[in-house]
Amino acid sequence: MIIKNKLINLILIASVGVSLLTGCSKNINDKSSNSNKNIKNIGITQLVEHPSLDKARYGFIKALEDNGYKDGENIKIDYQNAQNDMPTTQTIANKFVSDKKDLIYAISTPSAQAAYNTTKNIPILMTAVTDPVAAGLVKSIDMPGGNISGTSDYISIDKNLELIKTLIPNAKTIGVLYNTSEVNSKVQVDMLKEYASKKNYKIIEKGVSSANEINQAMSSLIVNIDVLYVPTDNLIVSSMPIVSRIATDNKVPVIASEDGSVKSGALACQGIDYEKLGYKTGELAVKVLNGEQVSNIPVTMLDETQIIVNEDTLKSLSMEKINDKNIVYVKTDKN
Repeated sequence: MIIKNKLINLILIASVGVSLLTGCSKNINDKSSNSNKNIKNIGITQLVEHPSLDKARYGFIKALEDNGYKDGENIKIDYQNAQNDMPTTQTIANKFVSDKKDLIYAISTPSAQAAYNTTKNIPILMTAVTDPVAAGLVKSIDMPGGNISGTSDYISIDKNLELIKTLIPNAKTIGVLYNTSEVNSKVQVDMLKEYASKKNYKIIEKGVSSANEINQAMSSLIVNIDVLYVPTDNLIVSSMPIVSRIATDNKVPVIASEDGSVKSGALACQGIDYEKLGYKTGELAVKVLNGEQVSNIPVTMLDETQIIVNEDTLKSLSMEKINDKNIVYVKTDKN
């Protein structure tokens, strides 16, 4: 009888122990579940890899980190690159929406358009979009009105083209190479024409739709121009080593719109710092993650620009270096 009672007691103790362990296990799992719910999922969609867009991505992530949002801790970043393929931008956007991301960061106009066309519910922050109104992304710069806002890389085209007067004063004919499918580029070409009509320049434009067309386009364009202007066009910028090589071999200077192109061989630009632009977008993301409505956040631009000149290209074109404290000289990136 005593042995039987001891056995019953042991069974009861074991049952209580299992119940306690089960309860602990449930509490631990509940805590883990709650923790996962607190992690914000951010999708980053980027059209193509080139220095300016890459810097915009780095700046964005840095701003998040500086404000307490770290990948793998309280946010989870899913970075996707479309490799300059327009249909892939749509595939990425579809995936982000089906994954129910908490925020989408779209780097470039095509990436932003794909995201915006796919969802009107998930907050979207864009960057490297020259004219978000013309691209059909926002109602106005001050009051976007929808689920998208962010930063623009717009700068007055006059600033870059004034470099032609300074560096190539005898130029009469300006060539422009651009991607016919990029809204940003068309806007800038139109601005270039308007500028040229006031300054008595002749404009020769050449549109392409793929990287495979650039060699032929450059060959026909380069013999008829004094200087080549390249807008903030992702297709052309990502092909800048080819563009700048052909131009320099023919002694034609290239005036670009961002510093990455200058480091890839263009002669000069007066542009913005894309890492700072991305950082500014990251600060906007912090506001959205903290509950602010993206529709009320104005599109932001950077006022600060910098003249950047490629010293190697300057020498290749047999041009003299200008002693000006406002000019930053760089060398061609060999990578």
